[in-house]
Amino acid sequence: MIRYELAIFDFDGTLADSFGWFLRTLQTVAPHYGLPQLCDDEWQALRRLDARTIMRRLGLPLWKIPAMAREMRRRMHENIADIALFDDVPALLAELESEGCALAIVSSNSAENVRRVLGAENADRVDVFECGTALFGKRSRLGTTLKRLRCAPDRALYIGDEIRDAEAASAAGIAFAAVGWGFTLPEALQRHTGFPPCANLDELRAVIAGQRVPPCHRPRAC
Repeated sequence: MIRYELAIFDFDGTLADSFGWFLRTLQTVAPHYGLPQLCDDEWQALRRLDARTIMRRLGLPLWKIPAMAREMRRRMHENIADIALFDDVPALLAELESEGCALAIVSSNSAENVRRVLGAENADRVDVFECGTALFGKRSRLGTTLKRLRCAPDRALYIGDEIRDAEAASAAGIAFAAVGWGFTLPEALQRHTGFPPCANLDELRAVIAGQRVPPCHRPRAC
């Protein structure tokens, strides 16, 4: 049975409960970037889609993404007290560390924001931070993480809440475990990965332990 030596986590929507803050803040900054104001039903529809399709629906060109990302990171930095970890995340990180599983975070958020939300004790458990990634730049950061920790791809697991996370893991040749409590709706994740997303942290623990084994998809461009 597979036992992963390295658990690589996305951050927002996976470890941190930031989705509500993200939507509220995006509605505030949207006019500056020429984006439409969306109602709740329209946002729910977007949660079924991959990032590229969302960009097309919003009329958001790729060249605007870096500036928007910097703006969102800055605003989170200013309102960091509004962001918290999901319940039981600290216990999960402590358990994995005690079992000898290396931990890493690959995120589009800034390392400073990630560390502040984690808190010093939890941040100290993480071996590698690869943060500030481009929207579609996680593939290379996953590869860098494997090299830094000298871990073979088949001994690593990437855990995330978006289709682009699954695509990045596939392109890097590592297994992916989706979580169903973040941005992308569970049914959309399952359609893409062919494997049911984890509904809670106990199910995620089972994946990391090798009791539920997600497929490692054939790498493709990301």
